[in-house]
Amino acid sequence: MAYAIAHIDDIPELETPGECPMRPVRHHFGITTFGINAWTAKNAGDRVINEHEEEDPDSAEELYLVTRGHATFEVDGERHDAPEGTFVFVPPHVKRTAFAEEAGTTVLSIGAASGKPYEAIGWELWNPLSKLYEAGDHAAVVTGLREAVAANPGYGLLFYNLACCESLVGEKQEALEHLRTAVGLSERLKEYARGDSDLDAIRDEPGFRELIAE
Repeated sequence: MAYAIAHIDDIPELETPGECPMRPVRHHFGITTFGINAWTAKNAGDRVINEHEEEDPDSAEELYLVTRGHATFEVDGERHDAPEGTFVFVPPHVKRTAFAEEAGTTVLSIGAASGKPYEAIGWELWNPLSKLYEAGDHAAVVTGLREAVAANPGYGLLFYNLACCESLVGEKQEALEHLRTAVGLSERLKEYARGDSDLDAIRDEPGFRELIAE
């Protein structure tokens, strides 16, 4: 594999409504052994790390590094000052978020699940479409994901979420085919499919039960 070099500002941002834009570092370099992304706040006071906690089944340990500027982290309900150069380690199942104290504050996040091989499934490319999904605009998500899988055919999560939204809009055969591709790329997606109500419309389609069988 050839090495690669890039300045953080040269990695294009992915915009997600209501969130700080993300720089998909892992995807940019094609890294497959750990997750790594970065966020840069445009203004002081902006949220730079979206509030979340890493939950099962893919509970990741995450290490944050403030590479530029000054942030304040909130971890497990407690506030922590984090000037440039500060590391913040957060284990799974602990809520965390961060805010920029200065415009241009940049935070790098590195993560992986403890004791498990890392699997790149493409969540970075799904995230910008997630708000449309949450709003129930499944047809728009189908359009966006078809473009995404055409450009990035190696990510199981993109095919899986495309299958879910196709199922929701009544495109059953396309949903079944894309689900087949998804589980071919990532076996763990079978477990998601077994209990996912988004796929209820295709559960009686020929081949579905065989597709998600143990």
